[in-house]
Amino acid sequence: MDYTGKNLDVVDFGGEVDYSGHQWFQEPPPRPEPQPPAQPYVPDDDVINQNEAFDFALKAAPNVLYGRFKQYGQLGVLAWCSEFGEMIDSLKHLGFSGNMFVATRSQALRTCDEILKLKLDIKMQIILMYLSSQVARLRRFLDSGERQWDDYPVPEFPLDYRAYSS
Repeated sequence: MDYTGKNLDVVDFGGEVDYSGHQWFQEPPPRPEPQPPAQPYVPDDDVINQNEAFDFALKAAPNVLYGRFKQYGQLGVLAWCSEFGEMIDSLKHLGFSGNMFVATRSQALRTCDEILKLKLDIKMQIILMYLSSQVARLRRFLDSGERQWDDYPVPEFPLDYRAYSS
């Protein structure tokens, strides 16, 4: 077996090509025709209306969450998280279809920040973790790993696991 890497099946009959009469670098290569400028993207009215509706809903989301917390307590937060999850699914569908505006994306990221800044006295830690996971799910979709988020609330479980170690 030959390990030199040469292909032995190729037959070279020799003979040099005569380049003596060729003049090198006399004519510049032809320039390609400039392409016409691309037409600007003009979204449909439905796409504009969808983005405006999402923008409005995202701006109102922290206030609605706080109102649900004041009205129904922790279970209101749980119900709101379910509705927020449905809105995240709709935002994902809008984004995957290529119709999400940059303004809608930036408003969604601002909404995530505002939601986590709310001072909600949530004692049921599973609800707090569910709220944080919904916010994280939206951030992961919108930011795709560009940034590390460290503003999530820390769960406060009543039992200290270190007290039971041997």
